[in-house]
Amino acid sequence: MTTTTQSTFDAAGFENFQQERNEPQWLASLRLDAWQKAEAMQWPERRHEEWLRTDIRTFQINRYALPNNLASSVDHAEISAAHQLREGVETAGSIETLDSKIVSATLLDHWKEKGVLFGSLEEHCETHEELIREHLFSISDIEHDKFAAIHAAVWSGGQILYVPRGVVIDQPLHIGSVISAGGTDTTHTLVILEEGAEATLLHECNSVDPAANGLHLGGIEIIQKANSHLRYVNLQEWGHKTFNFAMQKAQVDRDATLQWTLAAMGSQLTKVNQSVDLVGPGANSQVNGVMFTEARQHIAYHTLQHHKADNCRSDFLYKSAQQDKSRTVWRGMIKVDKEAQKTDGYQRNDNLVLSSAARADSIPGLEIEADDVRCTHGSTTAKVDEEQIFYARCRGFTRKEATRMIVSGFFQQIFDRITIDSVRDALGDAIARQVREYD
Repeated sequence: MTTTTQSTFDAAGFENFQQERNEPQWLASLRLDAWQKAEAMQWPERRHEEWLRTDIRTFQINRYALPNNLASSVDHAEISAAHQLREGVETAGSIETLDSKIVSATLLDHWKEKGVLFGSLEEHCETHEELIREHLFSISDIEHDKFAAIHAAVWSGGQILYVPRGVVIDQPLHIGSVISAGGTDTTHTLVILEEGAEATLLHECNSVDPAANGLHLGGIEIIQKANSHLRYVNLQEWGHKTFNFAMQKAQVDRDATLQWTLAAMGSQLTKVNQSVDLVGPGANSQVNGVMFTEARQHIAYHTLQHHKADNCRSDFLYKSAQQDKSRTVWRGMIKVDKEAQKTDGYQRNDNLVLSSAARADSIPGLEIEADDVRCTHGSTTAKVDEEQIFYARCRGFTRKEATRMIVSGFFQQIFDRITIDSVRDALGDAIARQVREYD
């Protein structure tokens, strides 16, 4: 009998992690292969283009423990209190995770009877081995960097949503991922929509204490078959001393549509690689990104719109606001393969700098091999207009109220693109709470 212990991110810790788990051999082999790849890699260096603007020298991974089976002192009420997207929403099912462990999972019987799977990814690796083995890490590049390889080796508490062919789920599903103070989250989210399927997934990531430290080393895989339709919302509000590293990828097939809305407002440092591959003719993706930073937060998103098939459309809009001494980095790329004729690609990043010490880096890019395309990109960075502040104050508003209105107006273009009322309201409220007054 194996005793559960706290293990760190080293060879001995990984061996203990493996011994504590009762998993199919194929999954154990996948983990071992990923760990060996991670061991052979160096940590990212600042001189590498992808990390020039993100300094991880203060990050020490062995300050955190690998996921384990130890019980947590956090109760379910504290976990639920951290969420915002569920307010006023009747869901088809929900999953709660705490420190890389599933603590609850529900799905209405109506959807179970139609073949929908929604729950623990680890459990489904055994009960639906053929399905999971075919799709798990099938589109993610576990050799992208050391973070990606470690995640593939030690993910735990993962979630799966599988919607069979032709099934249309007309109620949202909800995932809540929570970290306790000093905790670790390595969850992997796998979403599979078969041909003609439709779903809405609300996923929020929170810390029990907004000021807490912790580590999130996560991954998302979204696999959409032909003519499927997904609305995916991801709200990230980790504690402000939490390190957040993630690989997020979607693959969209023929005539399928993806609307991906994300908001990043938590963590001490975030580095996310987000990519959407359009692999079938007529595939369509829209990504709406909101970043809001304060104090000394650093949030970096590197996005890729990869057009691999003809007549596809991608539309990425990121808006960021920075206050105090915080910094955002957005580096976007539209890549069009030679076969992807009739491509329509758009990307834009707008920044609103709220203090003289804040900073925004914006690097849009195009890499086009086809000759019959329409691809555009743009970026703007500006400060709050003092004339607008003066105008509002002359009408009785305080400076903080005026600033809040200007910030809300800045993000309105994103809000207008969100088709879920509860999400639009939650994001607006979250941003308004963080706006402070500046002289």
